[in-house]
Amino acid sequence: MSPQTPLDLSHASEKAHKERAYVTFLAGNGDYVKGVVGLAKGLRKVKSAYPLVVAMLPDVPEEHREILRSQGCVVREIEPVHPPDSEDAYARAYYIINYSKLRIWNFEEYDKMIYLDADIQVFDNVDDLFDMEDGYLHGVLSCFCETIWSYTPLYSIGYCQYCPEKVMWPTEMKSAPPPPPYFNAGMFVFEPNPLTYERLLQTLKVTPPTPFAEQDFLNMFFEKVFKPVPPVYNLILSVLWRHPGKVDLERVKVVHYCPPGSKPWRYTGEEPNMDREDVKMLIKKWWDVYNDESLDFKPKSPANLEANVSKSTILASVTQAAL
Repeated sequence: MSPQTPLDLSHASEKAHKERAYVTFLAGNGDYVKGVVGLAKGLRKVKSAYPLVVAMLPDVPEEHREILRSQGCVVREIEPVHPPDSEDAYARAYYIINYSKLRIWNFEEYDKMIYLDADIQVFDNVDDLFDMEDGYLHGVLSCFCETIWSYTPLYSIGYCQYCPEKVMWPTEMKSAPPPPPYFNAGMFVFEPNPLTYERLLQTLKVTPPTPFAEQDFLNMFFEKVFKPVPPVYNLILSVLWRHPGKVDLERVKVVHYCPPGSKPWRYTGEEPNMDREDVKMLIKKWWDVYNDESLDFKPKSPANLEANVSKSTILASVTQAAL
């Protein structure tokens, strides 16, 4: 499959008005639904102009779908995407379901979307990302300093693209140049396109699984058309202790609660680095949004009132079980 080009990714549309939306992914009957609720409320707090679409697998129970509808989310069921068999290839077992995120490229009623993982919170308006240059995939560069990357040569030499001046690429490795820019797939700006969607699925069929599943795959597929955006649009919590001094929390717009123990709805403070004061502050900020009833969705038409009546009862019954 030949590399993508900006022309390949452009989505010609005859619509006079561009349709835009945020999109997240949900699977199973676990507690990640809380993350989606928090995200929906966060987007409302920062007065985003665009809706949140939830791409969900068939195994998400109706109870959880009702929670999300009551919070104004657009519920969209998708079928799973199954990669080549090799489950032991993944850094974490649950990564395998994330290939299903590829279905969002088929949401062609939208001209541009911003994907956000369910363990992300938006603390400042990021609608400006929709104005990023068309024909490219935009995201934030990943940090390679956590032990989950220990299988890579980058980790062994201490090289990290998040802070490249810290450890320069070894001169003796000139025959092996630094890897291309690699983004964290918890947030990215993209353009749905049926042609790109079909190419993604066809390429996946002949691509061996890798430890970071769909993140590795997307980086490979969009390597030639990726453009980085500033880290404030996707702060991974581990950067706080891996690159101290590089983060100004006053400027951070998006926080990604992805390190072990950092999911706000599961937080105990007992896991490594979870007792840091900055981490505790960001956990509290997430709960402040989640618990703020003034941020609950308010239906604009009487027809939606009935669906909203049982919201508080439903929210109270969300299972605490892990996904």
